[in-house]
Amino acid sequence: MSDMRYEAPKTVEAAVALLAGASGVARVLAGGTDLLIQMRGGRVEPALLVDIKGITEMTSITEEKGGFRLGAAVTAMEMHEHKAFSKAWPGLTEAAMLIGSYQIKGRATVGGNLCNASPAADSVPALIAAGATVSIVGPNGRREVKAEDIATAPGKNSLAKGEIVASFLLPPRAARSGDAYLRFIPRTEMDIAVVGAGINLTLDDKGVCKQARVCVGAVAERALVVQAAADALIGTTVDDAALERMGAAVSAACRPIDDKRGTKVYRIKVSGVMAKRAAAIALNRARGTN
Repeated sequence: MSDMRYEAPKTVEAAVALLAGASGVARVLAGGTDLLIQMRGGRVEPALLVDIKGITEMTSITEEKGGFRLGAAVTAMEMHEHKAFSKAWPGLTEAAMLIGSYQIKGRATVGGNLCNASPAADSVPALIAAGATVSIVGPNGRREVKAEDIATAPGKNSLAKGEIVASFLLPPRAARSGDAYLRFIPRTEMDIAVVGAGINLTLDDKGVCKQARVCVGAVAERALVVQAAADALIGTTVDDAALERMGAAVSAACRPIDDKRGTKVYRIKVSGVMAKRAAAIALNRARGTN
């Protein structure tokens, strides 16, 4: 590897200036759980490495506008240990806690998981289902986009040169709301998802679903928001018939590949099953029974 410059700025603006001014390949170091493997494998040789772990906005969880501001460099373990956040968003927290071993959970970040743009990233369907807004800072200032608009293809994202994901805004949690994430993997733990399903829903005071978001991962080139699946739940009590329609809509939206972890046919079938199971957990949480 050629000489590499390492910088550890203390503000988002300083990080952006470094990235925008880089003449060669520049990479952001958050947890490094993906980047270091890529570097060791020779897939990327950065001329500049910008360590963001010293930036307060990117490493903190704060309450904001009735919701939560989640720094892009907050680790999975920090999310898990933040009682108010993990209580409000158990599905998102559990999704992050599925990333690797406990050593990895202490390093891996949701921002890195999103920007790495793996179709099978565990925290991403849950983040998208939660309706998270992404705060991006770049040379032209700050812009806000939906979490589903970051990844564009495997390993590719929509960030321009010099831009960095600073944080996520999780919206206020309405009463009678619940979220959940489930995945299927070939092993019992520490594997890559064959299918992942994130569900977020809200009930009215009569137990009827009035709002829902459904997102599935590892079944397309990026995580998919399935509006037809959400529509199958809205206006129902999330009974068995609604869950069947929702699962069918999820399966219909999938466009997976065949690989060593699963065939297209298998992934399409399992996606509906996982989505139904995740919806049942989210429903119980919205009812306050789980």
